[in-house]
Amino acid sequence: MTDLERAKNNLDGHTIALCKGNTDLTSDKRGISPMMDFIADGINLSGYSVADLIVGRAAAMLFVKAGIKNVYAKTMSRGGKAVLEQYGIAYGYGELTDAIINRLGTDICPMEKAVANAQTPDEAYICIKQQLELLKA
Repeated sequence: MTDLERAKNNLDGHTIALCKGNTDLTSDKRGISPMMDFIADGINLSGYSVADLIVGRAAAMLFVKAGIKNVYAKTMSRGGKAVLEQYGIAYGYGELTDAIINRLGTDICPMEKAVANAQTPDEAYICIKQQLELLKA
């Protein structure tokens, strides 16, 4: 079984699953929080495969920053797909959508808005971090 297949299997009951070799990581936190936590904690995710419920441009930028090599999303936005293609990350998805919508279903996801003009994964990370701080305030 490949790392990506294992990640997809591990996704059941979680919001994100990451696998590489004998190491499996999962999280039940919502949204972009798991990847932000992994990066902030200094966890080396280079070469991991990821299965995630929703991948938009923000998540895709974090995957690039973290060195993820393969991504599967139950739902992926065209913006997320474009980022993964730009950086040569293999991907698959269950459903492709034009945009990631907020939890209320009333607007574009705030994380997607935060990274709309970000040109690099590092810039996107800073934008997401700032947006999360604003939402907590």
